[in-house]
Amino acid sequence: MEELNIKAMTAKNDERCFEELVRSRKAWILKVASDASKHYVNDSDDEWAIALTAFHEAVMNYDREKGQFLSLAGVVIKRRVIDYLRTQGRYSGEVSVIPDAFEGSLDEDTASGINLQVQEQITRESMGDSAEQRARQAREEIAGMQEILGEYGFSFFDLAECSPKADKTKKSCGQAIRTLIASAVLMALMRLKRLLPIKELCEKSGVIRKILERHRKYIIASAEILDGDFPVLASYLSYIGEE
Repeated sequence: MEELNIKAMTAKNDERCFEELVRSRKAWILKVASDASKHYVNDSDDEWAIALTAFHEAVMNYDREKGQFLSLAGVVIKRRVIDYLRTQGRYSGEVSVIPDAFEGSLDEDTASGINLQVQEQITRESMGDSAEQRARQAREEIAGMQEILGEYGFSFFDLAECSPKADKTKKSCGQAIRTLIASAVLMALMRLKRLLPIKELCEKSGVIRKILERHRKYIIASAEILDGDFPVLASYLSYIGEE
């Protein structure tokens, strides 16, 4: 972290250093912008330009004696993005359901250009409820999952970065999730320690350790959703029960 603080100080007067800093922190900048706007942001969105400008502002105003650079940058980016959305009449403080986060089709750095609102998903995948009711339920479920996942040390919006992309990996994750939720002991162990019981799950599911470690957040979130009362979110994980 201290190394990053030094780079931020150097980037004030070094354009090349600033560009390298942006490249290395692009995924983080997009995540902060996404959290602030309550939908996934990619580098073709206006929010990306606002966030990048805010990141530059944070670099220019950073003072090592006043704390960590990322803390300052996060506050500045969030503030500027929210200010921008308010001027556009687009800030509601509500979150969107992005099923692609579960499907693994979001690019790790740019979130694959996906920027869908709850209403669009409801229209296409209605389960018989009104769009308004389903949207409200989706928001409530995400808020509930945010609280649960916060106890594990990560956010619902982190799933885009750790979801399996390849079909083979997705299949392995599905096997691990099925094994996990089928075992009361493993679920209890996970919830007690707030950690994925990788060693035990590896032995019981047959899924290699590397996959479990790489997709730890996705597996935890999926297990909590499928083992809990989250029907809207669970509908995007239906493939897990197909085998």
